[in-house]
Amino acid sequence: MNRLPDAGGNALAMSQRSAEPPDALRERKQVLRRRVLGERAALDRAEHARLSRTITARLLELPEFARASCVLAYLSFGTELDTREFVAALQGRGCALVLPRINLAERTLALYRVSDPEAQTVAGVWGIREPDPAQCALAEPRAIEAVLVPGVVFTPRCDRVGYGGGFYDALIRDWSQPPPLIAAAFDLQVAGDVPVGPGDYAVDSVITETASYSRRAG
Repeated sequence: MNRLPDAGGNALAMSQRSAEPPDALRERKQVLRRRVLGERAALDRAEHARLSRTITARLLELPEFARASCVLAYLSFGTELDTREFVAALQGRGCALVLPRINLAERTLALYRVSDPEAQTVAGVWGIREPDPAQCALAEPRAIEAVLVPGVVFTPRCDRVGYGGGFYDALIRDWSQPPPLIAAAFDLQVAGDVPVGPGDYAVDSVITETASYSRRAG
């Protein structure tokens, strides 16, 4: 297990900001996203499934998830790590599941408690499965004890580049005391450095098929 020294501050601390102009920063992020998403899409189907199972098993062993009674997760789409087994395992433990719904107009996430991900979710923005507000109750953020955070690229320092919408950065910013923020990714999604700027928040941990990175020393 790879452990890095404390990168400074808690998960609410922003990643080290770049001094370059915003347009240049956005362009560098887009170039990086295209490259990494292309590599992720090139994974063989069987290999993708195998790596997803390996990472899921490692996630479920984490004390943050093992002891949590309420977890904010997400339903994977496209070539993301498959989160279905992770979600099912949490619910099998009796853990309450919270899923996000994108509010595109306000660029925020609404959080809902979901008891049946198959029956209580619908295709939302970009085809991502999201809670159906007609069937799900809004979640109380203070009840959430751990968060599985999506993303495209991460560093060993747990810096994060997402998909570009800023939804999770906004969620983290508005949390006065966020629970542990944990990302799951394939090894190919970890880079030595990523372009980050104002408003980009790091996570606490990144779990891949071969490594565990943390912003704090173990």
